[in-house]
Amino acid sequence: MRPMRLIEPSPGTYSLLLDAGTTDVDDVVEELGHEPHGYFWEGVARVLVGTEAPTLEGRFSYDPEGSMFCAYGTDRDALAELAARMSAVATDPERIRQVIALAPATGVEFDD
Repeated sequence: MRPMRLIEPSPGTYSLLLDAGTTDVDDVVEELGHEPHGYFWEGVARVLVGTEAPTLEGRFSYDPEGSMFCAYGTDRDALAELAARMSAVATDPERIRQVIALAPATGVEFDD
């Protein structure tokens, strides 16, 4: 699940975290004109949910910051599925290129 972390900050409440600027694809993200901060990764999550995992829609909320991506909620399984999908993108230069290219067609604009 690297570089994602799924934690339980309080009983029954879960947070999915990614420290911005720590992924294997940061250079590719910057090469493609984006900044790999928490808001960018929210855009990645939204593309993935919208195109690959629509059953995750509405099962958690987003709360990114400049230095961190965060999704949270009470549905651990949904967050674990998002973690697996995002980990695959955050460690594979070709996958991040695909997600970035797909974003405009899904209505996602990266917050740069």
